[in-house]
This record gives sequence, structure tokens and C-alpha cells, in this order.
Amino acid sequence: GVIPPISKLTKDQAMYHFLSGFTSKLAGTERGVTEPQPSFSTCFGAPFLPLSPTKYADLLGNLIDIHDVDVYLVNTGWTGGKYGIGRRISLHYTREMVDQAISGKLKNTKYIKDDTFGLNIPVQID
Repeated sequence: GVIPPISKLTKDQAMYHFLSGFTSKLAGTERGVTEPQPSFSTCFGAPFLPLSPTKYADLLGNLIDIHDVDVYLVNTGWTGGKYGIGRRISLHYTREMVDQAISGKLKNTKYIKDDTFGLNIPVQID
């Protein structure tokens, strides 16, 4: 796990992560998978998109602007190191982070900017 459990994204970052479509195949959800394997699917649905991926990213960016929404990237995988070293982020903590993002509690909290990825990480989750 190299990304924080939750981070607030700029519009450009949201569009970038949407385009990259990064996910992971997990043991128990994919045949033959015994440990997590990185996987990419543009816009999280590449086989089903008839238009250019950038068209969908532009639509996302426009909706973010029109509705003035905050966008968060939630890591539901590992933290503290790669598989076998770190640990899986618990469902309890994932739900708490998502609840605080949806409720607006993270809107005005203090953030620090990660030097590697440029992600805005909340200093504290209540």
C-alpha cells in the first residue's frame, strides 16, 4: 500500500485517477489469484465505452464543476507496505472515512500534501 487510506482530489487528479482505472484482482474474487494483482481498466469500464476515454473524463470534470463537489480517493487495499508486509484496511475504517466524506466533515479539515503523489491527506479523521 503506497497511497493513503483517503485523500481529497483536485478536479484534475479526479480525472486522472478515473482515466487510469487502477484496481486490484483479489484472491477469492478471481480464479487462480492467490495474492493481489494490480489491474487497470480505463474509466473502470473500458470494454463497455464506445467513446474516447478522454470524453468521459471531460464529462466527469464538467460535472465536478457544475455541482461543485469534493472528490475523494479511497484506498480499500493495503496500508503500511505491500501485500505480505502491510495490512488490509478494515471495512470499519473504510466505512468511517466514506461516511465522513459524504457528510461533509472532511470538507474543511486540515490537509497535508503528499510530496510523492501530490495527494491532499486529512491530518485527522474523527
